[in-house]
Amino acid sequence: MIDAQLLQAAEALWQHIQTDTFFESLPESCRPQTVNDGYVIQQKLFEISGDQLVGWKIAATGQAGQKHISVTHPLAGRLLRSRCFDSGVTLPFGNNNMAVAEAEFAFTMGQDLLPRPQEYTVDEVMNAVQTVHPAIELPDSRFQDFTVAGGPSLIADFACARYFVLGDALNNGWRDLDLKSCNTKLTIDGETVVEGAGKDVLGGPDIALSWLVNQLSSLDITLHAGEFVTTGVCGKPCLIKAGDNVTSELEGIGETSLTLSI
Repeated sequence: MIDAQLLQAAEALWQHIQTDTFFESLPESCRPQTVNDGYVIQQKLFEISGDQLVGWKIAATGQAGQKHISVTHPLAGRLLRSRCFDSGVTLPFGNNNMAVAEAEFAFTMGQDLLPRPQEYTVDEVMNAVQTVHPAIELPDSRFQDFTVAGGPSLIADFACARYFVLGDALNNGWRDLDLKSCNTKLTIDGETVVEGAGKDVLGGPDIALSWLVNQLSSLDITLHAGEFVTTGVCGKPCLIKAGDNVTSELEGIGETSLTLSI
């Protein structure tokens, strides 16, 4: 695809993001055909937004997440300042098409990880982490039927990023935890609706984070100190509605919560 086509796709997505509306698909003239096309459009969409990059998400790190959006591999997406919040926030349910919440592990980086020819090891990546957090993602897509949009178009659409809530950091002791064995729990109005574990995300949150680092490296993108990464749904996405009080609890790490206004 040429630059003008990529920009056309980004502008179409941005129009629907601004108006909180959905559409069937990107025009055939600018629909991404490859994963690389999708990431270039995502970069252009970010530039058009004028927003600040604060972190990254990984979509489809487990079978449940892949089934939810009909893809067979993980997707990386930018998280923007205007759509990321601290625990306890009240968010509008709004025109939410996916209407799900996800319990997730998130990491804040303590060091830059620059692009390089050889892949980063899990140990190298984890040594660059500063803190771990409980998190909740409320994903969504600009595509009315996101199950048929395809990986490249979903990547272009920030990999289905909408709202993200980051819990308090666990600064000390988390390196002694076996993250893949940590149990997770998502509750709505105090009732447990989904249980999972760290192993649900590519075998462990540390493995998922390493995938993201190496994916960015292959795209010539630096993961910067101070940015955070959320590593995907543990268990499965859970249906939500306006008025719900949602809490994500990660064993040994903590919990975070949000309320959806009516």
